[in-house]
Amino acid sequence: MGRMRAGHLVLLLAAAAVAAIAVSLTLGSSGLDAAWQRLADGDPLMRTIVWELRLPRALAAFGTGVVLALAGVLMQALLRNPLADPYVLGVSGGAAVGALGLMLAGAAGLAVDFGAAIGAFGAMLLVFAVAHGPGGWTTTRLLLTGVVVAAGCGAIVSLLLSLSDDLRLRGMLFWLLGDFGYVQTPWWLLGLALAAIPACLFAARPLDALARGELQARLLGVPVRGLRIAIYVAASLLTAAAVTTAGSIGFIGLVTPHLVRLLVGSSHRAVIPAAALAGGALLVVADLAARTIVAPRQLPVGALTALIGVPLFLWLMHRRRA
Repeated sequence: MGRMRAGHLVLLLAAAAVAAIAVSLTLGSSGLDAAWQRLADGDPLMRTIVWELRLPRALAAFGTGVVLALAGVLMQALLRNPLADPYVLGVSGGAAVGALGLMLAGAAGLAVDFGAAIGAFGAMLLVFAVAHGPGGWTTTRLLLTGVVVAAGCGAIVSLLLSLSDDLRLRGMLFWLLGDFGYVQTPWWLLGLALAAIPACLFAARPLDALARGELQARLLGVPVRGLRIAIYVAASLLTAAAVTTAGSIGFIGLVTPHLVRLLVGSSHRAVIPAAALAGGALLVVADLAARTIVAPRQLPVGALTALIGVPLFLWLMHRRRA
């Protein structure tokens, strides 16, 4: 497969993201709505549906896809492992413990989001503190610590689910698998996503150097220790924002960087904006499918991203082997 020019791919993905959001506003649970015509006619019900229900959900899906894709790019550069994803260091597990613990106690809404944020930050600090030994921390130590913390959080989540009654269990499972149905204020996440793209682009050259190896980065004058800490904190904060908004949504941060690198190469100046737009567009499409495939019932978005991501990832691995 020939490599595309990065600018062409970014423009194509930007158009795809805009189109996906527009289609998400137009399609409803009962099929294709004449939404724009009804809006032009001043239909108050359609105005409420489009601007207060569909638009926040679509923008939240786009923002979540962007931050997950960026977190995936950062994690893969930090760990120098193409299999790394935003959830590999236990941030998602910590958020799940915080959110499900409050849901089990009867909390809802902003209280659950607050619990998820506290759990995510707690897991981030725990992994960093344990992995940071007397001589700093190595990639292997960080990865092992994150995997262990994630496993411990998974065990606590299982206990919380087993203690839940049937009334709360469905909501807890939907949160675990990803759900945008209760998002009402996506603006802060969208602002974070749009600010994170240029911030990551500013570090593109040091990321390229770090991805080639620590020794190579030091020879090029990159402050490796400070850069690795900054990458870890940034990726964890992006992951925490995504998980707090929509729960655990897998494969976006794992697959989109692979797909983009296959198309434009490994330079982070090209990978960062392209992966961000691809992640946002893909998650908007997945959310649209989740609320329309078996309408009026809704499917968990995380399950659909896994169904899309698994065959796509296997195809990418086949391409790499070929």
